[in-house]
Amino acid sequence: MPSTPFKIPEKYSHNAGFGSMFESEAIPNALPVACNSPQKHPLGLYTEKLSGTAFTAPRHSNLQSWLYRILPSAAHPSYTPHHSANAPDQPSQLPPTWLHIPNQLRWSPFDIDPAVDFVCGMKLLAGAGDPAVKNGLCIYIYGASKDMDNHAFYNADGDFLVVPQQGTLDIQTELGNLLVRENEICVLPRGLKWRISLPNGPVRGYILEICTVNHFELPDLGPIGSNCLANARDFLAPVAAFDKDMSPWKITAKFNHNLFSAIQNHTPFDVVAWHGNYYPYKYDLGRFNTIGSVSFDHPDPSIFTVLTCKSAFPGTAIADFVIFPPRWLVQEDTFRPPWYHRNTMSEFMGLLGGVYDAKTGGGFQPGGASLHNVFSAHGPDAESYEKAINAHLEPQKVGVGSMAFMFESQYMIGVTKWALTACSKLQDDYNEHWQQLKPHFLIDNPSQTTDSK
Repeated sequence: MPSTPFKIPEKYSHNAGFGSMFESEAIPNALPVACNSPQKHPLGLYTEKLSGTAFTAPRHSNLQSWLYRILPSAAHPSYTPHHSANAPDQPSQLPPTWLHIPNQLRWSPFDIDPAVDFVCGMKLLAGAGDPAVKNGLCIYIYGASKDMDNHAFYNADGDFLVVPQQGTLDIQTELGNLLVRENEICVLPRGLKWRISLPNGPVRGYILEICTVNHFELPDLGPIGSNCLANARDFLAPVAAFDKDMSPWKITAKFNHNLFSAIQNHTPFDVVAWHGNYYPYKYDLGRFNTIGSVSFDHPDPSIFTVLTCKSAFPGTAIADFVIFPPRWLVQEDTFRPPWYHRNTMSEFMGLLGGVYDAKTGGGFQPGGASLHNVFSAHGPDAESYEKAINAHLEPQKVGVGSMAFMFESQYMIGVTKWALTACSKLQDDYNEHWQQLKPHFLIDNPSQTTDSK
């Protein structure tokens, strides 16, 4: 069931739909009629365009929004390299040193820093490519305990897909407010300014950053038809809301992995009206309409894709965001956990809550993560395998109270030195779980063989 069945406070009113053209004004007559850039705005506001794609991108993929604000974004002093005692260990290198390792990797739950806000609580875990040429992605862990106060952030490198594991994010953006709770996700597009407050205390979660010319979109459904998986109507975008604050604000910019900052004497959140299709949005994972096999075997995990960022090669993603929600399994004569697998794609997994059905023993925990890189063999551990092959098959609901997710990518994913050493969360014994597997070869005892057909 959806995790947001009750009415959201008016501050967090929404437009509903994915990829739609929206218009919103916080006060009447703030949105010009029948033109984008009038000579004189009716309320004296400045017109500013926010472009998420090149001007000449095809109409179906062109992303832009027109903003009407009290002061334009250009009204700021020069940015300088960001220096702070609480600056994150990563990003801090230009470029990051990616360490490419074929081993299966798994991390215990990451720590929450009690002294930092969301931006300083981001740690770069893994990634590939180069945002300077818009070709790559990054994976972050965040853990924070403080509000951003008069501190705003924008990312010139790519779009952020934020996946909370613990706590609530109250996100103020230039285009309005989003309240993102556990079991929800949000996308903060490249170039948009935002700040995050923590109304329910410390937070922890994961971020997928796509540093490409493409953006997230809903996956094609093909033979599935016109509905199921994540439906467009369940994505929510903010409505216009603005401040008139003229006190000092720190603006931090992420630019080719490095952080820069400037102090300006006015709020960046002064957009009184806007219209377009380039905006932040959120989605409740409880609204995902899961499908699966009702006969034998089970389809590839691509049937659990919420959002995708396509590459130039059809069917091959720069990044897929995949979830494993509570669901029924009814297949006959089928090994029901995920099968053993070697994949040309890289698979990064996290656990938001509960227990993942393919792992036992408590090694894969909420707030932790695993990485199975290009062609790194993986699958159920020994205990899960024995349980699955000996199970009495009947309709079974798995994942109750649990939510796991996966970032899947065509790239070979490198990890940072922080991920391997400094964070002290890497589990050195992870691959021992497969070394405990026993041979199941019955040819030496033909009487044990069975014909299941």
